[in-house]
Amino acid sequence: MWSSKKSSIDPNDPNRDWRLLEDLLRDTFNEQKKSRRWGVVFKSLTFVYLFVLMITFFVGARGGVAVPHTKPHVAVVRLDGVIAADESASAGKVGEALRNAFENDNAKAVILAINSPGGSPVQSGYIYDEMRRLKSLHPDKSLYAVIADIGASGGYYVASAADEIYADKASLVGSIGVTASGFGFVEALDKLGVERRHFTAGEHKAFLDPFSPVKEEEKQFWQQVLLQTHLQFIAAVKTGRGDRLQMTDEITSGLIWNGEQALGLGLIDGLGGVRYVARERVGEEELRDYTIKDSPLKMLLQDFGVSVGKGIALAIKDDGIPELR
Repeated sequence: MWSSKKSSIDPNDPNRDWRLLEDLLRDTFNEQKKSRRWGVVFKSLTFVYLFVLMITFFVGARGGVAVPHTKPHVAVVRLDGVIAADESASAGKVGEALRNAFENDNAKAVILAINSPGGSPVQSGYIYDEMRRLKSLHPDKSLYAVIADIGASGGYYVASAADEIYADKASLVGSIGVTASGFGFVEALDKLGVERRHFTAGEHKAFLDPFSPVKEEEKQFWQQVLLQTHLQFIAAVKTGRGDRLQMTDEITSGLIWNGEQALGLGLIDGLGGVRYVARERVGEEELRDYTIKDSPLKMLLQDFGVSVGKGIALAIKDDGIPELR
Protein backbone atom coordinates (compact mmCIF):
# COMPACT_ATOMS: atom_id res chain seq x y z
CA MET A 1 0.00 0.00 0.00
CA TRP A 2 1.36 3.42 -0.94
CA SER A 3 2.25 5.71 1.93
CA SER A 4 0.22 8.89 2.20
CA LYS A 5 3.05 10.84 3.82
CA LYS A 6 5.08 13.30 1.79
CA SER A 7 8.29 11.83 0.38
CA SER A 8 11.58 13.32 1.69
CA ILE A 9 13.68 11.93 -1.15
CA ASP A 10 15.63 14.50 -3.20
CA PRO A 11 14.30 14.40 -6.79
CA ASN A 12 17.86 14.87 -8.05
CA ASP A 13 19.20 11.92 -6.04
CA PRO A 14 20.67 9.40 -8.51
CA ASN A 15 19.40 6.58 -6.26
CA ARG A 16 15.91 8.07 -6.12
CA ASP A 17 14.18 5.00 -7.65
CA TRP A 18 15.85 2.66 -5.22
CA ARG A 19 14.90 4.88 -2.27
CA LEU A 20 11.28 5.02 -3.45
CA LEU A 21 11.22 1.25 -3.71
CA GLU A 22 12.74 0.98 -0.25
CA ASP A 23 10.06 3.29 1.18
CA LEU A 24 7.34 1.29 -0.55
CA LEU A 25 8.63 -1.99 0.85
CA ARG A 26 8.94 -0.46 4.33
CA ASP A 27 5.35 0.84 4.22
CA THR A 28 4.07 -2.51 2.95
CA PHE A 29 5.90 -4.33 5.73
CA ASN A 30 4.43 -1.98 8.36
CA GLU A 31 0.92 -2.52 7.02
CA GLN A 32 1.42 -6.29 7.14
CA LYS A 33 2.57 -6.04 10.76
CA LYS A 34 -0.59 -4.08 11.62
CA SER A 35 -2.74 -6.67 9.84
CA ARG A 36 -1.00 -9.49 11.70
CA ARG A 37 -1.56 -7.74 15.02
CA TRP A 38 -5.28 -7.37 14.31
CA GLY A 39 -5.34 -10.98 13.16
CA VAL A 40 -3.84 -12.07 16.47
CA VAL A 41 -6.44 -9.99 18.33
CA PHE A 42 -9.35 -11.53 16.44
CA LYS A 43 -7.96 -15.04 16.79
CA SER A 44 -7.50 -14.50 20.52
CA LEU A 45 -11.06 -13.26 20.89
CA THR A 46 -12.32 -16.28 18.95
CA PHE A 47 -10.32 -18.61 21.19
CA VAL A 48 -11.64 -16.93 24.34
CA TYR A 49 -15.22 -17.18 23.00
CA LEU A 50 -14.85 -20.89 22.23
CA PHE A 51 -13.19 -21.52 25.59
CA VAL A 52 -16.00 -19.78 27.48
CA LEU A 53 -18.56 -21.67 25.38
CA MET A 54 -16.87 -24.98 26.22
CA ILE A 55 -16.75 -24.19 29.95
CA THR A 56 -20.38 -23.10 29.82
CA PHE A 57 -21.29 -26.39 28.17
CA PHE A 58 -19.56 -28.58 30.77
CA VAL A 59 -20.65 -26.53 33.76
CA GLY A 60 -24.18 -26.14 32.44
CA ALA A 61 -24.63 -29.63 31.02
CA ARG A 62 -27.40 -30.22 33.53
CA GLY A 63 -28.63 -26.67 33.66
CA GLY A 64 -25.84 -25.32 35.85
CA VAL A 65 -24.37 -26.11 39.22
CA ALA A 66 -27.10 -26.12 41.83
CA VAL A 67 -26.62 -23.57 44.60
CA PRO A 68 -28.02 -24.80 47.93
CA HIS A 69 -30.98 -22.77 49.18
CA THR A 70 -30.06 -22.18 52.81
CA LYS A 71 -32.80 -19.75 53.84
CA PRO A 72 -36.50 -20.50 54.42
CA HIS A 73 -38.40 -20.31 51.15
CA VAL A 74 -41.12 -21.80 48.97
CA ALA A 75 -39.77 -24.13 46.30
CA VAL A 76 -41.12 -23.59 42.78
CA VAL A 77 -40.92 -26.20 40.02
CA ARG A 78 -42.13 -25.13 36.59
CA LEU A 79 -43.90 -27.44 34.16
CA ASP A 80 -44.13 -25.55 30.88
CA GLY A 81 -45.24 -26.78 27.48
CA VAL A 82 -46.14 -30.19 26.11
CA ILE A 83 -45.52 -33.07 28.50
CA ALA A 84 -43.23 -35.45 26.62
CA ALA A 85 -40.08 -37.48 27.22
CA ASP A 86 -37.90 -35.25 25.03
CA GLU A 87 -39.26 -31.90 26.23
CA SER A 88 -38.50 -29.67 29.21
CA ALA A 89 -41.77 -30.89 30.77
CA SER A 90 -40.59 -34.50 30.90
CA ALA A 91 -41.11 -36.78 33.87
CA GLY A 92 -37.34 -37.03 34.32
CA LYS A 93 -36.73 -33.30 34.65
CA VAL A 94 -39.89 -32.46 36.59
CA GLY A 95 -39.43 -35.43 38.91
CA GLU A 96 -35.82 -34.56 39.67
CA ALA A 97 -36.75 -30.95 40.43
CA LEU A 98 -39.55 -32.07 42.75
CA ARG A 99 -37.23 -34.44 44.61
CA ASN A 100 -34.67 -31.67 45.11
CA ALA A 101 -37.39 -29.37 46.43
CA PHE A 102 -38.87 -31.89 48.86
CA GLU A 103 -35.47 -32.94 50.17
CA ASN A 104 -34.43 -29.41 51.11
CA ASP A 105 -35.42 -28.78 54.72
CA ASN A 106 -35.49 -25.03 54.10
CA ALA A 107 -38.28 -25.42 51.55
CA LYS A 108 -41.43 -24.84 53.60
CA ALA A 109 -43.71 -25.96 50.77
CA VAL A 110 -43.53 -26.88 47.09
CA ILE A 111 -45.43 -25.24 44.24
CA LEU A 112 -45.72 -26.93 40.86
CA ALA A 113 -46.34 -24.04 38.45
CA ILE A 114 -48.17 -25.52 35.45
CA ASN A 115 -48.63 -24.03 32.01
CA SER A 116 -49.34 -27.03 29.79
CA PRO A 117 -52.00 -28.21 27.33
CA GLY A 118 -51.19 -31.85 28.08
CA GLY A 119 -49.22 -34.48 26.25
CA SER A 120 -48.06 -38.02 26.90
CA PRO A 121 -50.28 -40.02 29.30
CA VAL A 122 -47.22 -42.05 30.28
CA GLN A 123 -45.09 -39.02 31.20
CA SER A 124 -48.07 -37.41 32.95
CA GLY A 125 -48.61 -40.62 34.93
CA TYR A 126 -44.95 -40.75 35.93
CA ILE A 127 -45.09 -37.19 37.29
CA TYR A 128 -48.41 -37.84 39.05
CA ASP A 129 -47.03 -40.97 40.74
CA GLU A 130 -43.83 -39.20 41.81
CA MET A 131 -45.82 -36.35 43.33
CA ARG A 132 -47.88 -38.75 45.41
CA ARG A 133 -44.77 -40.69 46.45
CA LEU A 134 -42.98 -37.53 47.60
CA LYS A 135 -46.07 -36.38 49.50
CA SER A 136 -46.16 -39.69 51.39
CA LEU A 137 -42.45 -39.42 52.23
CA HIS A 138 -42.78 -35.79 53.38
CA PRO A 139 -46.26 -35.50 54.94
CA ASP A 140 -45.32 -32.27 56.71
CA LYS A 141 -44.59 -30.44 53.44
CA SER A 142 -47.56 -29.22 51.35
CA LEU A 143 -47.59 -29.50 47.58
CA TYR A 144 -49.59 -26.95 45.60
CA ALA A 145 -50.35 -26.82 41.88
CA VAL A 146 -50.77 -23.38 40.32
CA ILE A 147 -52.14 -23.18 36.79
CA ALA A 148 -51.17 -20.18 34.65
CA ASP A 149 -52.63 -19.84 31.14
CA ILE A 150 -53.60 -23.47 30.80
CA GLY A 151 -53.63 -26.67 32.82
CA ALA A 152 -55.54 -29.03 30.58
CA SER A 153 -55.65 -32.75 30.01
CA GLY A 154 -52.21 -34.10 31.00
CA GLY A 155 -51.53 -30.76 32.69
CA TYR A 156 -54.61 -31.21 34.86
CA TYR A 157 -53.82 -34.92 35.38
CA VAL A 158 -50.56 -33.84 37.02
CA ALA A 159 -52.19 -30.99 38.98
CA SER A 160 -54.72 -33.35 40.56
CA ALA A 161 -51.92 -35.03 42.55
CA ALA A 162 -51.29 -31.82 44.52
CA ASP A 163 -52.82 -31.06 47.90
CA GLU A 164 -54.54 -27.99 46.46
CA ILE A 165 -54.92 -26.47 42.98
CA TYR A 166 -55.04 -22.74 42.22
CA ALA A 167 -55.54 -20.86 38.97
CA ASP A 168 -56.37 -17.43 37.61
CA LYS A 169 -60.01 -16.66 36.91
CA ALA A 170 -59.24 -16.75 33.16
CA SER A 171 -57.00 -19.84 33.19
CA LEU A 172 -58.12 -22.80 31.10
CA VAL A 173 -58.66 -25.86 33.27
CA GLY A 174 -59.88 -29.41 32.75
CA SER A 175 -60.15 -31.34 29.47
CA ILE A 176 -60.30 -34.75 31.13
CA GLY A 177 -60.14 -36.82 27.98
CA VAL A 178 -57.88 -38.75 25.61
CA THR A 179 -57.31 -38.25 21.91
CA ALA A 180 -55.45 -40.03 19.11
CA SER A 181 -55.71 -38.64 15.61
CA GLY A 182 -54.46 -39.48 12.16
CA PHE A 183 -55.05 -39.09 8.44
CA GLY A 184 -56.27 -41.50 5.78
CA PHE A 185 -54.72 -41.34 2.31
CA VAL A 186 -56.28 -44.44 0.74
CA GLU A 187 -58.48 -42.60 -1.77
CA ALA A 188 -55.71 -40.12 -2.53
CA LEU A 189 -53.43 -43.00 -3.53
CA ASP A 190 -56.15 -44.46 -5.75
CA LYS A 191 -56.63 -41.16 -7.55
CA LEU A 192 -52.89 -40.78 -8.04
CA GLY A 193 -52.56 -44.33 -9.25
CA VAL A 194 -50.06 -45.22 -6.54
CA GLU A 195 -49.81 -48.82 -5.40
CA ARG A 196 -49.17 -49.34 -1.69
CA ARG A 197 -46.76 -52.17 -0.82
CA HIS A 198 -46.59 -52.85 2.88
CA PHE A 199 -45.47 -56.20 4.27
CA THR A 200 -46.17 -57.26 7.86
CA ALA A 201 -46.12 -60.30 10.11
CA GLY A 202 -49.21 -60.17 12.28
CA GLU A 203 -52.77 -59.68 11.15
CA HIS A 204 -53.22 -56.24 12.70
CA LYS A 205 -49.62 -54.98 12.71
CA ALA A 206 -50.44 -52.15 10.30
CA PHE A 207 -53.78 -51.10 11.78
CA LEU A 208 -52.58 -47.50 12.32
CA ASP A 209 -51.14 -47.21 8.83
CA PRO A 210 -52.67 -44.08 7.19
CA PHE A 211 -52.33 -45.64 3.74
CA SER A 212 -54.44 -48.70 4.54
CA PRO A 213 -58.24 -48.91 4.88
CA VAL A 214 -59.67 -48.89 8.42
CA LYS A 215 -61.17 -52.21 9.49
CA GLU A 216 -64.18 -52.06 11.77
CA GLU A 217 -62.79 -54.55 14.30
CA GLU A 218 -59.52 -52.56 14.49
CA LYS A 219 -61.44 -49.31 14.97
CA GLN A 220 -63.36 -50.85 17.87
CA PHE A 221 -60.15 -52.24 19.37
CA TRP A 222 -58.43 -48.83 19.24
CA GLN A 223 -61.47 -47.17 20.76
CA GLN A 224 -61.25 -49.60 23.69
CA VAL A 225 -57.58 -48.68 24.20
CA LEU A 226 -58.50 -44.99 24.36
CA LEU A 227 -61.44 -45.71 26.65
CA GLN A 228 -59.23 -47.64 29.06
CA THR A 229 -56.69 -44.80 29.09
CA HIS A 230 -59.53 -42.37 29.76
CA LEU A 231 -60.70 -44.47 32.72
CA GLN A 232 -57.16 -44.43 34.11
CA PHE A 233 -57.15 -40.64 33.80
CA ILE A 234 -60.51 -40.38 35.58
CA ALA A 235 -59.37 -42.69 38.38
CA ALA A 236 -56.21 -40.65 38.95
CA VAL A 237 -58.14 -37.38 39.14
CA LYS A 238 -60.73 -38.93 41.44
CA THR A 239 -57.99 -40.20 43.76
CA GLY A 240 -56.28 -36.84 43.83
CA ARG A 241 -59.34 -34.61 44.22
CA GLY A 242 -61.51 -36.85 46.36
CA ASP A 243 -64.91 -35.46 47.33
CA ARG A 244 -64.01 -31.94 46.17
CA LEU A 245 -64.83 -32.92 42.59
CA GLN A 246 -68.02 -34.65 41.48
CA MET A 247 -67.01 -36.89 38.56
CA THR A 248 -69.99 -36.31 36.27
CA ASP A 249 -70.15 -37.25 32.61
CA GLU A 250 -69.75 -33.57 31.71
CA ILE A 251 -66.63 -33.17 33.87
CA THR A 252 -64.98 -36.17 32.20
CA SER A 253 -66.16 -35.38 28.66
CA GLY A 254 -63.03 -33.49 27.62
CA LEU A 255 -64.57 -30.03 28.06
CA ILE A 256 -62.44 -27.19 29.36
CA TRP A 257 -63.46 -24.33 31.66
CA ASN A 258 -62.02 -21.03 32.80
CA GLY A 259 -60.70 -20.69 36.34
CA GLU A 260 -63.83 -19.12 37.75
CA GLN A 261 -66.00 -21.91 36.37
CA ALA A 262 -63.46 -24.54 37.46
CA LEU A 263 -63.66 -23.25 41.03
CA GLY A 264 -67.43 -23.68 41.06
CA LEU A 265 -67.11 -27.21 39.71
CA GLY A 266 -64.47 -28.27 42.23
CA LEU A 267 -61.70 -28.66 39.66
CA ILE A 268 -59.58 -26.18 41.63
CA ASP A 269 -59.49 -24.95 45.24
CA GLY A 270 -59.00 -21.22 44.78
CA LEU A 271 -58.03 -18.31 42.57
CA GLY A 272 -54.49 -16.97 42.70
CA GLY A 273 -50.97 -17.21 41.34
CA VAL A 274 -47.67 -18.53 42.65
CA ARG A 275 -46.91 -15.54 44.88
CA TYR A 276 -50.45 -15.52 46.23
CA VAL A 277 -50.18 -19.16 47.28
CA ALA A 278 -46.73 -18.65 48.81
CA ARG A 279 -47.86 -15.60 50.76
CA GLU A 280 -51.42 -16.52 51.75
CA ARG A 281 -51.32 -20.32 52.03
CA VAL A 282 -47.72 -20.94 53.13
CA GLY A 283 -46.96 -17.64 54.84
CA GLU A 284 -43.57 -17.30 53.14
CA GLU A 285 -42.65 -14.54 50.67
CA GLU A 286 -39.33 -15.95 49.51
CA LEU A 287 -39.43 -18.07 46.33
CA ARG A 288 -36.71 -20.30 44.92
CA ASP A 289 -36.84 -21.91 41.47
CA TYR A 290 -35.85 -25.60 41.39
CA THR A 291 -36.69 -26.18 37.72
CA ILE A 292 -34.17 -28.30 35.82
CA LYS A 293 -33.14 -26.11 32.89
CA ASP A 294 -31.53 -27.04 29.59
CA SER A 295 -27.81 -26.43 29.27
CA PRO A 296 -26.76 -22.95 28.07
CA LEU A 297 -25.22 -24.53 24.97
CA LYS A 298 -28.48 -26.18 24.01
CA MET A 299 -30.36 -22.92 24.50
CA LEU A 300 -27.73 -21.08 22.44
CA LEU A 301 -28.07 -23.57 19.60
CA GLN A 302 -31.82 -23.22 19.73
CA ASP A 303 -31.45 -19.45 19.53
CA PHE A 304 -29.44 -19.93 16.35
CA GLY A 305 -32.33 -21.87 14.86
CA VAL A 306 -31.19 -25.45 15.25
CA SER A 307 -34.58 -26.32 16.72
CA VAL A 308 -36.50 -25.08 13.66
CA GLY A 309 -36.40 -28.48 12.00
CA LYS A 310 -37.56 -30.13 15.20
CA GLY A 311 -40.46 -27.70 15.45
CA ILE A 312 -41.53 -28.45 11.89
CA ALA A 313 -41.31 -32.19 12.56
CA LEU A 314 -43.47 -31.85 15.64
CA ALA A 315 -45.96 -29.72 13.75
CA ILE A 316 -46.52 -32.36 11.08
CA LYS A 317 -46.15 -35.39 13.36
CA ASP A 318 -49.24 -37.54 13.39
CA ASP A 319 -48.47 -41.08 14.45
CA GLY A 320 -51.71 -41.91 16.24
CA ILE A 321 -50.11 -42.18 19.69
CA PRO A 322 -52.68 -41.36 22.42
CA GLU A 323 -52.34 -37.98 24.10
CA LEU A 324 -54.00 -36.41 27.09
CA ARG A 325 -55.39 -33.34 25.33
